[in-house]
Amino acid sequence: MRRKRQKSPVKPVLNFISEAGMLKLVRRSGWSVLGIKNVESVAEHSFRCAVIGYALARMEKVPPYRVLLMALFNDIQEARITDLHKMAQRYIDGQKAEDEAFCEQISSLPESIKGELADMRRDYKVQNTKQSVVARDADILECLIQAKEYYEYGFSQATKFMKKAPRFLKTKSARALWQLARKTNLNDWWIKLTEFKR
Repeated sequence: MRRKRQKSPVKPVLNFISEAGMLKLVRRSGWSVLGIKNVESVAEHSFRCAVIGYALARMEKVPPYRVLLMALFNDIQEARITDLHKMAQRYIDGQKAEDEAFCEQISSLPESIKGELADMRRDYKVQNTKQSVVARDADILECLIQAKEYYEYGFSQATKFMKKAPRFLKTKSARALWQLARKTNLNDWWIKLTEFKR
């Protein structure tokens, strides 16, 4: 009798990594309504979400590992369904599509990875833990900072994105960072670096 060959856990992980790379090609669609041609990719958004999530976690005295996971994997399903902006979600059940895509994406991964990612996603959606609240704030804050940057680059309509979102920030640290960002020229950090000492 022939033994059935066990599937290697390596191939599904490689496929998942390759699929995550698609996020470098998927553009954040909401910015396109402002007429911005070269908008950020989902991967760029996720990277800065993770940076912000780490900083917020430390500021809020929350262990950062889970926050980083949530920030990095929050939009992974967009490798399959793209980024659906608010107008598209008026006609398409975006949440259902995201859930289905995510479940399929992780279905063939080794149990240790699949279990952790599924648990992380449930936590993020329910928003019952401090880590999930910090991760959500990181996502909102990243969008707000990106809007402010686009505004500073001359896209005046970007202020529309800055009106309602601040109300959803829950942590003291995220609110403080946004208040400062709102009033600050976000290019200050590099302008100061270019000033030569005499």
